[in-house]
Amino acid sequence: MKNTVQTLKGFRDLLPEEKRARDFVAKKMSEVFERFGFEPIETPTLEYAELLLGNYGQEADKLVYTFEDKGGREVGLRYDQTVPSSRVLAQYQSQLPKFFRRYQIQNVFRADKPQRGRYREFTQCDCDIFGTTSQVADAEILAVFYEVFRSLGLTSVVLEINDRQTLLTALSPFANETVDVFSLVQTVDKLDKKSEAEIAAELMDKGLSKAAADELFITLNNIEMSSNLLKIANNVLALGVPESALKFNPKLARGLDYYTGLIFEARIPEYTVGSVGGGGRYDQLIENLSGLRLPAVGFGIGFDRTVEAAMQLQTLEFNNRSADLLITLFDEQYIENSLQLASKLRAAGLKTEIYPEPDKLGKQFKLADQKKIPFVAIIGEQEIEAEKVALKNMQTGQQELLTVEELIGQILSAR
Repeated sequence: MKNTVQTLKGFRDLLPEEKRARDFVAKKMSEVFERFGFEPIETPTLEYAELLLGNYGQEADKLVYTFEDKGGREVGLRYDQTVPSSRVLAQYQSQLPKFFRRYQIQNVFRADKPQRGRYREFTQCDCDIFGTTSQVADAEILAVFYEVFRSLGLTSVVLEINDRQTLLTALSPFANETVDVFSLVQTVDKLDKKSEAEIAAELMDKGLSKAAADELFITLNNIEMSSNLLKIANNVLALGVPESALKFNPKLARGLDYYTGLIFEARIPEYTVGSVGGGGRYDQLIENLSGLRLPAVGFGIGFDRTVEAAMQLQTLEFNNRSADLLITLFDEQYIENSLQLASKLRAAGLKTEIYPEPDKLGKQFKLADQKKIPFVAIIGEQEIEAEKVALKNMQTGQQELLTVEELIGQILSAR
């Protein structure tokens, strides 16, 4: 087999069972967003490279896929959805409401090292409120994030929160000529993946003395919640989020440069791969991109990790079958009868598959069993004369002669 008959490293195919699970999760998420008053948008896969670069920080910029297209333009694949949606806000400002709430579920691309739960192409789910600096908006963002996971049965999710301004104030005294405060933030952001000793070594490589690196950790450990964060947390509790779902983490950094206030990341204790999402307030990004002064707060959910966590913890309850029943074909002269039956069952809302060619019943039963289709409908001479259909329950092996209406009722009740 040629080497090209396989996926690129960091990319993957989605086969039916996983695709159905993902579609179910996406639908649940959309339902929650709509219930909170958010509206859907989509943006192109490609943007001008100039738009993408320079907004995420030097280290993140290295992960942006950029190239020259056939028209000689420098373009890049969507790295996240925050920067493209900021462009949308600037480009369509006259068509959008003052306090715009948007959600977006699309794929993004990062030239990152592939690992479990992390791919180079992956689905990201974003939700943002634009046009206000209100702490109510911050709280709404945290509340809708929690509600998404609650709706998926992942109620143990914990939202770790911090204030980016407090963090910057704490780290600024440690910045020097060789390392600025944002570079310090990007290193501190790795504390969830590396030990303090490893982070200290990286800080020293960047230009801090050992004494300064040690003092930096002491400073981080003594940070207290800002008044801004306390008000946001109180609003979140008023919105019905349990206190157990909120945790102040003074070391939380969020590596991207554009955050200006609230920052947060979410983790599921039973799912040890890593964060399942995060975000915060970014009041200057849109202005930096377009000159349009428009404060914003929002998040990105790691869709792939969320699906993986829900499947691992078995919290998804949905019908993952390809069909409710299979209609057999075992004689050319009865094909029309089988097709007519399929039409009636589909009109009644049943997922109906027709075996594509006449064959032995045993082979047709085997296909139904392989695809975990619970019922098989059989139409032959006897069934046509009786104006009924033989329905076989693949789990029990029981077979009944039913009218079409009785068949529909039985399958609907078995769902």
